[in-house]
Amino acid sequence: MNENMRLDSTDLEILRVLQNNARITNRELAATVGIAASTCLDRVNRMRENGVILGYRLQVAPEALGRPIQAFLTIRAQHRRELLTALAEHIRSQPETRALYHLAGRDDFLVLVAAESVADLQRLVIDELTGRPEINQVQTTLVFQEWEGGPLLPPDGQR
Repeated sequence: MNENMRLDSTDLEILRVLQNNARITNRELAATVGIAASTCLDRVNRMRENGVILGYRLQVAPEALGRPIQAFLTIRAQHRRELLTALAEHIRSQPETRALYHLAGRDDFLVLVAAESVADLQRLVIDELTGRPEINQVQTTLVFQEWEGGPLLPPDGQR
């Protein structure tokens, strides 16, 4: 992101609305925010070009695709860059992987996965992960339910 880009209250309102409904038309967005459609489009394009808006994505229910078992995996690994890079690529290549985070602290990676069954999750953990020499430990935590947070906005008084 361009560190010099300043977001005003209108930009922040545009971001809030888009985070709640990225499919809103530019005309509807402009009316909601209270600006002209051309101005709104210019602001959205400027935020996209400056790396504030990173993209748009479609959310799909994992169970609708036959992957009703979700879990977080915390992974502790050996701390050599080439091993961590290869491990991250391997984790990302698994069809069950939904998100991967490289962490500071006790654990090295946090992985959100969606599996077909408990047996599929077990296969992933045992065959694809714990068998790798760079992995020291994998801990699995099942997800019972998921809620999303609200839109991401800067702390009060900033920007």
